[in-house]
Amino acid sequence: MIISDWISNNWVEIFGAVTGIVYVFLEIRQTIWLWPVGIITSAVYIWIFFTSKFYADMSLQGYYLIISCFGWYWWAKGSGHGAQAAGRRAQGKQNNETEGEDKDGEKGRIEYGAKSELQVTRLKLRTGVVLSIVFVLLYAVMWLVLTRLTDSPVPVRDSFITSLSIIATWMLARKIYEHWYLWIVVNFVSAVLFLTRGLYPTVILYVVYGIMSFVGLAAWEKTIKTDLSSSKNE
Repeated sequence: MIISDWISNNWVEIFGAVTGIVYVFLEIRQTIWLWPVGIITSAVYIWIFFTSKFYADMSLQGYYLIISCFGWYWWAKGSGHGAQAAGRRAQGKQNNETEGEDKDGEKGRIEYGAKSELQVTRLKLRTGVVLSIVFVLLYAVMWLVLTRLTDSPVPVRDSFITSLSIIATWMLARKIYEHWYLWIVVNFVSAVLFLTRGLYPTVILYVVYGIMSFVGLAAWEKTIKTDLSSSKNE
């Protein structure tokens, strides 16, 4: 009876935690459907963080909604025709072997303008410096706002989590490998913070996030190595 009452009173948070776990699983798999799932999760947590007075985190979820739309677009723009392009390249090689030379004395060619999948990349030094500066500015502004304009009980930690999450989400949208390191920090700091506020389903969610961040780190590193190996063989 107690468990059923607790579930009944916290079903919104439980739903958000479940969709959040699905989201990070799709993120590890580099599946584009992570973005619509992320939009649903963010919408749920806007309400959860508002009622818990985590105003910076609430604003962060609004940012997630916006960046998820951009991420969905960037990933879709750079994918969807990779297999078709590969097939055309293979067909072009076969045609080159069978058709010989064309009227201009050159081997037969096939032009293909198909888009390839958005590739996982490493963080460049210049980009890292810019993102670091943006993080410091975001942190300072959010800390001032939460301290002076809200009744947030944890302005320092809330500002830190939110600022770092903004940077990590942008890096995810651009498929930058190092974003996983930021999520590892964010997830475990968040778990401790939400534990102090009694958001237990959300604590479980962020602990799972933290563990899966290590899995994502390894999976994306493997993708980078595979891409490098493929490019050398072309």
